[in-house]
Parts: sequence; C-alpha cells; structure tokens
Amino acid sequence: MLNENSLPKYFWADAVNTACYVLNRVLIRPILKKTSYELFKGRRLVLSHLKVFGCKCFILNNGKESLGKFHAKADEGIFLGYATQSHAYRVYNKILMIVEESMHVVFDETNPKLQDHVPKIADEEETTLEKKSIAELKSAVRNQSAEKKIQSTEKSADNNLPKEWIEPRGLSKGNIIGDIEQGVSTRRKLAFFQHVAFVSQIQPKNVNDALCDSNWVVAMQDELNQFTRNDVWSLVPKTDAMNVIGTTWVFRNKMDENGNIVRNKARLVVKGYNQEEGIDFDETYTPVSRLEAVRLLLAYACMYNFKLSQMDVKSAFLNGFLNEEVYVSQPLGFEDHLYPNHVFKLKKTLHGLK
Repeated sequence: MLNENSLPKYFWADAVNTACYVLNRVLIRPILKKTSYELFKGRRLVLSHLKVFGCKCFILNNGKESLGKFHAKADEGIFLGYATQSHAYRVYNKILMIVEESMHVVFDETNPKLQDHVPKIADEEETTLEKKSIAELKSAVRNQSAEKKIQSTEKSADNNLPKEWIEPRGLSKGNIIGDIEQGVSTRRKLAFFQHVAFVSQIQPKNVNDALCDSNWVVAMQDELNQFTRNDVWSLVPKTDAMNVIGTTWVFRNKMDENGNIVRNKARLVVKGYNQEEGIDFDETYTPVSRLEAVRLLLAYACMYNFKLSQMDVKSAFLNGFLNEEVYVSQPLGFEDHLYPNHVFKLKKTLHGLK
C-alpha cells in the first residue's frame, strides 16, 4: 500500500489501520457467508465510501479566518484512512503539513505511475475528472456558505465539522536561520508521525471515558508505576478513626510547539480542598523555581558559554516526605481486587495535597 503511491515509510501506522478497516468489511467468513462487520453490527455495510489508500485528494478550506478572497479554496493532500470517532476521512494536508480529519474531501484515485503506460485519450476525456472534481468542490463550497447562514439553534450540527486549523504565521526571509537553499528539515515531522500511532488524539472528560481507551490506560498505569518506584504509599486496612481523602484523575494531552499531540499525561490528584487548616496542615507552599532564577541561569550560560540541556522529571513532586499520617482512597479504576476496602497510607506527597 505504501509502495503503490510512493508514500514515506512513516505512514505505516495509517496503512495498517486502513488495511484492518477494509478487511473487517470485505472479507467473508467461509461458513457463515458474512463479513466481520455484519456479524458484529448485524447489518450490511455500504462500501461506496471506500477510497484508494494514498491517492491524491483536495481538502476544502473551511473555517479559516485568514482565508482571503484570492486564496485557494482547497488544499492538496494525501488520503490516509478513515476516522474512528466520526464518518470523516483522515488526510495529510501538504500545505499545513498536518494530519486532519475532514468530510469535505474530493478524491483523485488515478495512479500517476500508470499514466505513462496508458494510451493518450482525447482532450475532452482528459478533463472529465478535473471538471467533475471542480463541480463537486464548488457544490461543497456553496453548501458550506449556506450552513454559515443557519441560525444559532442548529449549532449542534457543527460537531461533525472538522477541527479548525490555524494557518501558521508568515516568516520573513531575515528570520530564517541557516542557508535558505538547503531546504527544510523534516526530522521533526518524522518524529511526530512515529508517535502519532501510540498516543490518543482525544482528551477524556472523566475516568470512565479514559478506561475505554487503551492509550490512556497505559498513561494511567505509568503514573501508578511512578508511585511504586518512589515508594509513595502502602496499602493498609481502613478504620473508622481514619480521615480518608479522596483522589481523582486529571488528563492532559501534551503538545509540541506546533500543536501536535506527542504524549498523553494522566495525573492522580488528591482532593486537597477537603483538608482543614490547623488540623490537617499548617503551612502551604509550592516548590517551584521562580522566573527570575531561570533568567539569571540563562544570563550566566550566555556569558560563560555553558551548554544547557532540558529534561522532564515525571516524579518531581513525589519526593517530599511526610511526618503526618495521611490516608487517601484507592484510584478509580485501579482498585485492588483482593482488598477493595483498603486505603493507601502516604509516605511522600502527592499532587493536590496541602
């Protein structure tokens, strides 16, 4: 599938997803005479929406504030598959250099490799596909203009529209670092596509939604593994004299400077607002560095030509030892099946604890 349209190898994850998507809908079980989709859903699927993987496509420019009158009404892209949460298509936008989901896409499924082996046809027939694509694109533009005039009572239909992508700011030639003739490095884009198959593109609102996504389950388990490695707590039986503090999960999608999701971060937070001052704690402070200290460090580094490196410590807040007895409930979704009524006694601090 990658070699058919000469696609880069870092699109392998999209090729695998598309292959599984198609095989579940077209392969027929030899005895039951039904596809996997029919056995799972109980109905037959219409296959008219299937397209050739890696073919050229044109994505409608809708919802962009910087789109001017003389800008192109569509961006050229590459078809990469089908969305998992909607009926949209997954396409790679060559202009914005991002992978997005859109329903307003026109496809050109002709293979450019085979054009040299096909005899040339008349000019009228050569422009048939182009005229058809332009007509479909104009129809999509008119439909989009009509949708913008609908009253606010029909805003619920906007949930099916693709995410708005902000056009990057223009750069002047004087701001470009290095030789402009050498072109643009794509190492950052390659790194993004290497991780896009292993992170979730959706940020859950509660723990029930997160437990339905395998990527978020891995992120939550990684957070609990940090507690085990740092010996943060121990499981003890619960008594009536204990003041047990509840816990909750906080989910965040970590992005790079281009707005691409590179990591799913799940953090277990203690409900510290239930603690009473003077009884559960005496003084609160935040052990973080001040901005003035960072500026001073950078000034000395520039003066003495120091080499600075950046690192991410996942368990930075898990190193404060506690002298008081603090008990917290077991994390939602990860209760001990042998001791579901036990609680954790904290040896070190947790996020949200005062």
